[in-house]
Amino acid sequence: MQWTLVIPLKALARAKSRLSDTAADGLRPGLALAFAQDTVAAALACAAVRDVAVVTDDVLAGRELAALGARIVPDEPAGGLNTALTHAASFVRTRSPESPLAALNADLPALRSLELARVLDAAAEFPRAFLPDAAGTGTTLLTAAADRELLPAFGPDSRARHRASGAAELVLPAVDSVRQDVDTGDDLRAALALGVGSHTAAAVERLRAA
Repeated sequence: MQWTLVIPLKALARAKSRLSDTAADGLRPGLALAFAQDTVAAALACAAVRDVAVVTDDVLAGRELAALGARIVPDEPAGGLNTALTHAASFVRTRSPESPLAALNADLPALRSLELARVLDAAAEFPRAFLPDAAGTGTTLLTAAADRELLPAFGPDSRARHRASGAAELVLPAVDSVRQDVDTGDDLRAALALGVGSHTAAAVERLRAA
């Protein structure tokens, strides 16, 4: 089974505000873009992924992620994360109605293609499923079979809200790279310990040199 992944990305200028204790205002957009580039690159290299659609209105991010091979879906509703995901899911399903869908966070700089494949293979057993984040309260991945709606409920306490929506919680060992999203300085250090992709590694070097 091969999946279509939908990855939401807000405008880089507004991204990663909780990293203010780690990176200055001028450096955070570059970090957010690097996280997304490494996430998209690892997703596209995953054997279980057919294609990746990034929903964003950021011109720079759109150009850089399209260069990696992602499809760019304009965030026409501009109504927040879950609205963007619902819009993108509808957009890709008009083109690939037989493909199962997965919504994936854009801030997984340590993402490993093989670990993502294990998560998607496990998710294929359920109509809808989700993977909680490393902190244990959020969600990094939400899936829906071809005949099901995605019904995203990302945001604070999304783990509890996705579980309440009927999605199966995936409990898997050795998929830390799919769970380690980056919102804070501690998150970034945890991702670095796992081993980040080349774009994030370069961005962190610029951060350290600043």
